[in-house]
Amino acid sequence: MNAKKNKLGLFSLTALVTGTMVGSGIFIFPADLARIGSISLLAWAATSCGAFTLALVFAKMSSIVPKSGGPYAYTQAGFGNFIGFQTAYNYWLALWVGSAGLAVASLGYLRVFLPFLAYPYIGTFFAIVIIWIFTAINLRGVRFVGVTQIITAILKFIPLIIVAFLGWGYFHQEYLTHSFNISHQSNMSAFSHVAALTIWTFIGVETATVPADSVVNPRRTIPIATLLGTAIAAIIYITTSTAIMGMLPPEVLANSTSPFAAAIAMIFGKWGELITAAGATIACFGALNGWILLQGQIPMAAAKDELFPRIFAKRNVNDVPANGLVISSILASVLLLFTTSPSLLDQFRLLILLASVSSLLIYFYTAVAAFIIFHKRTNALLINKGNIIIAIIAACYSFWALLGAGKDAIFYVTVFGFTGIPLYAWIQYKKSNFQYDTDVYQNDM
Repeated sequence: MNAKKNKLGLFSLTALVTGTMVGSGIFIFPADLARIGSISLLAWAATSCGAFTLALVFAKMSSIVPKSGGPYAYTQAGFGNFIGFQTAYNYWLALWVGSAGLAVASLGYLRVFLPFLAYPYIGTFFAIVIIWIFTAINLRGVRFVGVTQIITAILKFIPLIIVAFLGWGYFHQEYLTHSFNISHQSNMSAFSHVAALTIWTFIGVETATVPADSVVNPRRTIPIATLLGTAIAAIIYITTSTAIMGMLPPEVLANSTSPFAAAIAMIFGKWGELITAAGATIACFGALNGWILLQGQIPMAAAKDELFPRIFAKRNVNDVPANGLVISSILASVLLLFTTSPSLLDQFRLLILLASVSSLLIYFYTAVAAFIIFHKRTNALLINKGNIIIAIIAACYSFWALLGAGKDAIFYVTVFGFTGIPLYAWIQYKKSNFQYDTDVYQNDM
């Protein structure tokens, strides 16, 4: 009974998926998309379809490989230990780097209420405090994480729902039809650019698969939560962006630093900025809560298979991988100190770009691993040719989005990934030494 209470149910897990995806991006992107034109709405729809193919892959793999670790567990099953380790390591890097980025993003909205956060070092201090607040919540157990996620999901949707439902009363169709592509690029170039930009909003599609050991009835709950959470996020993104692009003239929206505030101000006047700032802050908090949960779960799953240092496998009295959480948050805090910048936007973009590219690489690995596993099991009841086709589409989509991130981002993520190879070598060395000592001891007997 108590064990079940300490696990995530369908509602909590769906909130975790949606809450991890719907973070800072949705409150910023409408202005970026307005600089491209209404063609960006088609590109966002395409991104949603690509993300949904990934969701289908993760949903199916959660039934075939019912282990904690999500992408790590699936790539290990498909490729073996080395690629499994690479996936876990890159994913872990993406998580604590992304956590730092989300903490920075929350400061941009908190400054509406606390203007002194504009000072770089004060802002960095508060970002670190925010990380440790949510680390403390996660240390209490997944039940507390689930409750927090439900609360933040409900609160963050308030400004989004306002725009999605009430914004149509201020809608001007000509704002969309007269600015289809104003980017001075070809339609295909503009489409590809937006698709690469908006993929950040779907990072986290795999969230439900990671804490599999902490989910009630995981074979049923994880697939439903993954698909439902992704669908909810896609609907929110497209409806709110369409409404905003029809509410504000393209030239006004393109130069807005807070597009949701401008849209809600049309409905509620000066209260619009405060409502938006509160909603965006809570959105960042909800996403951060989910990312911090994952940054303890991923190294724990790899450590249980002896592919990460054993310290990450230990759980506290609340059945939480406390060491992994604390170590990850320490690294995120140090990263914030080293990347402190007078411009919060520059700091945010740097951190989020690294996290996004690492995540896309992991999605590509997972989709290809799924193809291998599906192909081997084509005669099994759980697999059909449709699953194989979906895995191929998901792999192609991930690779295309990865290329769209740019060569500089790919270079830095590759270099970061290489730093894990000495760690893998050291772990294998320790394992072989232990095996050698055991063999010698047995021979002496």
